[in-house]
Amino acid sequence: VQPVESGGGLVQAGGSLRLSCTGSESLFNFNTMGWYRRPPGAAGRDLVAAISNGGAIYYKETVKGRFTISRDNAKRTLYLQMNNVEPDDTAMYYCAAPRVLADPSTWDSWGPGTMVTVSS
Repeated sequence: VQPVESGGGLVQAGGSLRLSCTGSESLFNFNTMGWYRRPPGAAGRDLVAAISNGGAIYYKETVKGRFTISRDNAKRTLYLQMNNVEPDDTAMYYCAAPRVLADPSTWDSWGPGTMVTVSS
């Protein structure tokens, strides 16, 4: 079953958004989940942030200090708090749990995504 992302929208640079991703119990049984994004016109998705069940966290260098990833397994929900957003954050955002985090092609259950548009 595909996850479902929500919370995107149009925001001014410097503003905030909170993205959510809900999914099946089997999805949240994966140890590590991540948020990925695909900017307009881009061919692939990039890893933005990831979190393990043990609390280990990874952030893409350009979002460090601005984005916060968290998860609530009881609610089967993954979050991405986006603060001080920048125009380069404009993208479709997805959640996933690829076998290889750095290789989105190892995941085949992509949800519809949620669009974030940052105006300057």
